Formats: sequence, structure tokens, C-alpha cells
Amino acid sequence: MTWTEGRVTELKRLWEAGVGTQEIGERIGVSKNAAIGKAHRIGLKPRRTSAKRRAAELRKLNGRVCQWPFGDPGEPDFHMCGELTIEGKSYCPEHYARAYIPMSRPRDARQNANAA
Repeated sequence: MTWTEGRVTELKRLWEAGVGTQEIGERIGVSKNAAIGKAHRIGLKPRRTSAKRRAAELRKLNGRVCQWPFGDPGEPDFHMCGELTIEGKSYCPEHYARAYIPMSRPRDARQNANAA
């Protein structure tokens, strides 16, 4: 695959217009990853999705937004949950419950059981 001047121009135009990387690739005849790689190599600014903007705004307001990831980090629609977190934690109540599984027995009891 060759990056012609026309392809690069179209990549820049579509990127600035906010078109998704999958669609950009389809329109100019390259893979999504090729479009992303070229955009980064030629210095196009990373784009934020509305979910990312919302999380950034919440972070500015209170600094406590859930960091649970959704999607592929290479995709334009990748974002974090963005809901308010439990005080002192990285996740909202729902994602905290999914991330941390309580131990069924105290640590000392488990170690004694394994030693027997």
C-alpha cells in the first residue's frame, strides 16, 4: 500500500471532520490501523469523543470519575465510564463491585488450611 498525496490529503480532511478511523480506512482504501498510524506519523491531533470530553469535564469539576474502560483504546469511541467514584477509589460503585471480589475467608485461615 502506498500513501499517495491524494490519500494523505483525504486522510487529513476526514480526520479533521471527525470521521471514524474504520470509515476513513474504507474510504481511502487502507486498514483502520494504517489510517491511525499515518495520522500519528504526520502529526494529526488526537481526537476526543464526546464520552471522553464528558469525563474530562467531570474530572475538572471534582476529580473523581470512574476509570473503567470501554472499547478498544485505538478506536475513537474508546472511553472511560465517567461516573462519580467511591471516595478514594478509581471506580464507581458498579465497577468497583466488578473489579474487587471480596475474600471469602481471612488470609490467615487460608494459609493454615493450605499448610495442613
